[in-house]
Amino acid sequence: MSEYELLSEGITFSVAQWEDARDCEAVIDLLDDYARDPMGGAAALSDYARQNLVQTLASMPGAFSVIGRQDDKPVALANCFTSLSTFACKPLINIHDLSVVFDARGRGVGQRLLSFIEDEARSRGACKVTLEVLTGNELARRSYERFGFTAYTLDESTGHAIFLQKAL
Repeated sequence: MSEYELLSEGITFSVAQWEDARDCEAVIDLLDDYARDPMGGAAALSDYARQNLVQTLASMPGAFSVIGRQDDKPVALANCFTSLSTFACKPLINIHDLSVVFDARGRGVGQRLLSFIEDEARSRGACKVTLEVLTGNELARRSYERFGFTAYTLDESTGHAIFLQKAL
């Protein structure tokens, strides 16, 4: 057992069940906690998001949320979406949100959460797991690299992929 496994013992992970009110509340509360963090934008979820998030996630084909609980208290969340790797012609899982509550950070919870997601992705036939991270979020970047995530490149001469957005 690694140091991270020892530190995060007693934490259980599960895919959220949309018909379970406790899971729905955990997804909203954990995402709101993440949104309030500087790495999540430092602003609470809107009332609209709080009222519609679970229903919208449940209606998205291939969407799933993973909740980590310690002593029955929600401490970690990942919102994931199934997409397609066209080159591999296989599903991929994109981790859109990944968060561990402040008091549970630094104890290997994120590594265990990523491991659970990797197992879930394999069970769904995915060829890879993707995520994005802010360049200034050094702790998360090191955690993802420790788990095996790397910058996406096809050929070193063409550089690595970057994540862009255009707000609508």
